[in-house]
Amino acid sequence: MATYDIERYLNIRSAYGASFAPGGERLSFLMDTTGTPQVWTVDGPGRWPEQRTFYDERVTFASWSPERPELVFGMDEGGNERAQLFRLDAVSGGITNLTRAPEAKHRWGGWSHDGERFAFTSNRRDNAVFDVYVQGRDEVGDDARLVHEGDGWLTLGGWSPDDSRLVVNEAYSNFDQDVYVLDVESGELDHVTPHEGTVRHLSAEWGPDGESLYLATDRDGDTLRLVRVDLDTGEFTTVEEGGDWELDGVAIDQESRRIVYSRNVEGYTELSAGELVEPDRIDPLPDPELPDGVAGGVSFGPDGNRFAITVTGSADNTNVYVVDARTGEAERWTRAATAGIPRETFVEPELVHYPTFDGREIPAFFTLPEETDAGAAGSADGVPVIVDIHGGPESQRRPSFSPVKQYLLRHGYAVFEPNVRGSAGYGKAYGHLDDVENRMDSVADVEAGVEWLHDHPVVDPDRIVAMGGSYGGFMVLASLTEYPDLWAAGIDIVGIANFVTFLENTGDWRRELREAEYGSLSEDREFLESISPINNIEKIRAPLFVLHGANDPRVPVGEAEQIVEKARERGVPVRKLIFEDEGHGFTKLENRIEAYSAIVDFLDEHV
Repeated sequence: MATYDIERYLNIRSAYGASFAPGGERLSFLMDTTGTPQVWTVDGPGRWPEQRTFYDERVTFASWSPERPELVFGMDEGGNERAQLFRLDAVSGGITNLTRAPEAKHRWGGWSHDGERFAFTSNRRDNAVFDVYVQGRDEVGDDARLVHEGDGWLTLGGWSPDDSRLVVNEAYSNFDQDVYVLDVESGELDHVTPHEGTVRHLSAEWGPDGESLYLATDRDGDTLRLVRVDLDTGEFTTVEEGGDWELDGVAIDQESRRIVYSRNVEGYTELSAGELVEPDRIDPLPDPELPDGVAGGVSFGPDGNRFAITVTGSADNTNVYVVDARTGEAERWTRAATAGIPRETFVEPELVHYPTFDGREIPAFFTLPEETDAGAAGSADGVPVIVDIHGGPESQRRPSFSPVKQYLLRHGYAVFEPNVRGSAGYGKAYGHLDDVENRMDSVADVEAGVEWLHDHPVVDPDRIVAMGGSYGGFMVLASLTEYPDLWAAGIDIVGIANFVTFLENTGDWRRELREAEYGSLSEDREFLESISPINNIEKIRAPLFVLHGANDPRVPVGEAEQIVEKARERGVPVRKLIFEDEGHGFTKLENRIEAYSAIVDFLDEHV
């Protein structure tokens, strides 16, 4: 069979983040053809796209004005996540820096319906909190008007139909949020979702009349469902039940009254469309005809008859589709290339469930290389396995495309992706099972997964590797220290080695949010020290590879430096690779090639 090197796989492209131009004849989207995501536009399905930005740094989003041939996009520097907002004139190609506050983060909040203003949140005033700003389309820098001073992690959910109010979301943790309505002129803030305990209030959207909000919440159950909140009475009414699965995304076109919402069913997106014929009643439209996988990021066309959406699948690289809301018919508008690698060589996973220490069943995606006979990855005894652990921890491994995974599969490795306790997508109770003192129970779930792999007839139990990024990097280090005999090697990418130094040094705006999940420095320091892999480094027996970005604002690079130093002191075989122009992960193609080529060499040497 034909094989390709890792550089070829890393040249597989992704197109995503679509936004309709005012007339509906054109889409903007992000694509990484040049090595970093840039703004592109396309005028129809399969037509030749036009590149609109030409930076070495990544563009993080792009949003068309509803009235003019211009769009706003975001871009940070070196992965520092301090995104600035820029306006691109789609006719002249001219670009204007709108924010001009490079030390601050700017989080996009949307255009007003008349295209005269836009909103955003930023930590300009205080690095630890986010305020709400409104700015005229032709204003720059300090011209932005501070509308509301916040005291936490604030994001915006869009303008009311009459452009007088904004939806404000405040997050206390990934499983606890509040929604407010902000009067732009007076600065008055109305609390829409008062509650006790931890309750999720997500994806809030204005109703067509501006008198209600629609959002996903678990305030009366374990899973997310779609509700309407009457802003006059504060009454919550269920519009669509989530059932056994999470209802995790909502988009509404106010003029056409069309609504698109999604369920997360074992990681796969089930998308539904309809019309809000009454405030609490949706008449269904045909289900969108999209490939199986993960879909999101809805952008309605100007009349609501069509919407653009990003779709990815385990064996289908990421592209933008446009769906006719009336018929469900979908067309792929982008043609992100596969670097000449035949699509039919990409492999789909099997969804499995395995038992863990307390009798629970843990879901996982298990993918075997297509050829699993003798000789796979250089051994007649069975295939080696990469246990790839997601970050978060309130995240979820879903059936989306990964070129690195497809490379590993093509070269004889199996890939096992567990959604251990604490993962999102399986309800509130499951998400809380790893909180604070229960942190190491999720590591025990990884161990149970490896035991399940030991019983699989085609797996070589002596060649199992732990790999993960961010919180997944902590899980790698913890798995190597807690269960040292299970592993042939470990790969820690931008991971947490010491919870105390991580919380002390992470971005000020993130600390309170992260302490809600991991435990606080003031009350849980002793426990945090006890579970930190840095304090159990002498137990590691497998060779370790640590990779990090020097500009990482989430998990500072000191986490990598200290784990490598301690590992070397204790005689653990360890390799380190730091990228000076990256942050929390690797976005530049040349860096990704260097990083994953080095990982491949590490695997070849030790596995």
